[in-house]
Amino acid sequence: VQLVESGGGLVQPGGSLRLSCTTSGFSFSDSDMSWFRQAPGKEREWVAAITETALSTTYAHSVKGRFTISRDNAKNSVYLQMNSLKPEDTAVYYCNSGWTISHYSWGQGTQVTVSS
Repeated sequence: VQLVESGGGLVQPGGSLRLSCTTSGFSFSDSDMSWFRQAPGKEREWVAAITETALSTTYAHSVKGRFTISRDNAKNSVYLQMNSLKPEDTAVYYCNSGWTISHYSWGQGTQVTVSS
């Protein structure tokens, strides 16, 4: 299984970023998917999840209304659109298979830094 996250970077507060996660090695179209993040000195936390058909999504309270998870089963990819970013969103972001849980080993993640 490979999970390759990309799209992170440095952004000012209030800005936006779109993260991508390209996957291989498992049946993506049959899998719920989630995004997680880990801030410096903190444990990894779940951020958002989407069902295999994209009919349902759910979000952590801290990002609800600002982040949107989506997927493209033809590309084995899941995305996270992040708007109205705050300094507290600074973290390494990861994707994984599962509904609010992780089924596989983690990828390298993508760093998101929100700072003026």
